[in-house]
Amino acid sequence: MTDTLVQKSLSARAPGPGRPRSFDEGAALDAAMMVFWQKGFEATSLDDLTKAMGLSRSSFYGAFGCKQDLFLRAIEHYSRSGLSRLKAVADTSDGDPVEAMMTALSNPEGGQDGCLLVNCITELAPHDEQVAAIGRRHLEMIEDIFAQVLDPENPDRVRDKASAYSSLAIGTLALRKAGIPAERIANTLKQARSVLSP
Repeated sequence: MTDTLVQKSLSARAPGPGRPRSFDEGAALDAAMMVFWQKGFEATSLDDLTKAMGLSRSSFYGAFGCKQDLFLRAIEHYSRSGLSRLKAVADTSDGDPVEAMMTALSNPEGGQDGCLLVNCITELAPHDEQVAAIGRRHLEMIEDIFAQVLDPENPDRVRDKASAYSSLAIGTLALRKAGIPAERIANTLKQARSVLSP
């Protein structure tokens, strides 16, 4: 599913011979992800990133290339982590797995930061095809998880319903960013579930 353009941009840069990295690349990527989440891509400076990641500029360039390359790796990392957590919710829910997934995606108690990837799609996807491709793939995979839960034997049969569930849950993130109370968001999800239930 990965677009060739995105795959090339996200290829990791190996350190040169005899120059092992002296930092935790995963922790540095997590730190960068948080900066992008808090400030957005355009407002994030290289100084913001190197300070948060604890890197010199030379180490930054050697490990991650430019700001754009790092950003793409950060949102890919966020996507993988989020999809893994959503799959775990679907697999381990004691009650209604669809309701549990919708709540996990919307995270009504999560405050006004929203979802990093949805924020990035809103900010950048209209004029950045690489970000748009990552966003499309992420949304498609969320729909896949819903479809597998709704009908494990024939997920394609319920693809439209899976899309409706995921779209409603993700749509509530706009309510969060607008400061709508968590209880109201939770009630909205329950109402949507009752409307879409067979």
